[in-house]
Amino acid sequence: MPHCPNCGAKIKADETFCTQCGKKIPEDIYDRMPNEKQDYRLWYLPVIAIIIFLIVIGSYYLHLENQNKQAKKLFKQGEELGLEGNFPKALASFEDALAVKRNFPSAVTNKEFIQIAIEIESELETAANLSENKKFQESLELINTAESKIKNYNGEIVNMLINKIVGQRKATQLEQLSSKMSEQPNIDELKNLLWEAEAIKSDEAQVIAGNIRQQIISYIFSTASDQLKNKQFTNARDIVDEGLKYAPESEKLQSLQTTIEKEKTAFETAQEQRIEQAMSAAEEEREMNKNDAVEIVDIKVIQDDQDNLVVSGVIKSVATIPINSVSVEYILIDENDEEILTNEVYVHPDTLYPSEEGKFDFTHYDVGNENGNLKVKIEKIKWFLD
Repeated sequence: MPHCPNCGAKIKADETFCTQCGKKIPEDIYDRMPNEKQDYRLWYLPVIAIIIFLIVIGSYYLHLENQNKQAKKLFKQGEELGLEGNFPKALASFEDALAVKRNFPSAVTNKEFIQIAIEIESELETAANLSENKKFQESLELINTAESKIKNYNGEIVNMLINKIVGQRKATQLEQLSSKMSEQPNIDELKNLLWEAEAIKSDEAQVIAGNIRQQIISYIFSTASDQLKNKQFTNARDIVDEGLKYAPESEKLQSLQTTIEKEKTAFETAQEQRIEQAMSAAEEEREMNKNDAVEIVDIKVIQDDQDNLVVSGVIKSVATIPINSVSVEYILIDENDEEILTNEVYVHPDTLYPSEEGKFDFTHYDVGNENGNLKVKIEKIKWFLD
């Protein structure tokens, strides 16, 4: 409805003069005013435009939300597959997540890490094949390369990969150790192999280490006993001290160490006469009573895994007082009763109390396999009396 241009009052379409101010209304007043249809369009079109804009914005937002949900679902699926160790499928899930949502930094990071994990598994498989072909150094180098790739990462999957790497390294080291042991290493090589075995933290490695330690003990005992038999007390003591570095809890070496010191003291203080007297007294007692300070419980000759000849036995004290530094002198004879060699070995523990048993053993490294049917004959037993 038009308004009076003079006072602003509403006027009707057929009025010539304003009913309020009485002034004449211009004839073109209606030409200057928009019609109802034009007035309607002025507010209708902007509203429609706003509605369309809101619909477009809302649809785009819903599309983005749907993308985010789908990408997150694929991302979570990839994480779960990774934790299960299924890296190829995990990689596919992260790639799908990035296909849905390109701007997904976490998916990019995880995709890159899973690719590294796949490379590591492939390298570990190659390392295992190299180890089977006895290419141990190449295998260990490849394992170290694999380990270096995840040193800056952490998390459950990293821990899982580290466990696989550690497991493969132990397996390779054990195969390498077993290979070296099969080559019958000498004493110096055995000492180095002992450290290698103990560095491998596994039950199998500890079994191998125990076997190596026993071989070292046998060698040290035999070598030191030879020195002691030749009155080379300092050399014998040094050899035993070296052996105790590798087997500090060996009762056998500790007993021999004590024996060496006692023999050294007896030699330096000229106790040979006392030894002879003790031996004579024991012999007289044996003749009179048909008894002696010790009796042989068991003695045998066997070959060990390295085809070395081992003489071992058990004696029992039948004396009424403690005896110490007991030594057994024996002869090895063949099936024709011909003498092969003589030897003297000390019994451990060093001191035997009445009715107590002692053991002795000696490994001969210089007797060939052709002497596998040798017998042992006790020639003499010596001991000290307090």
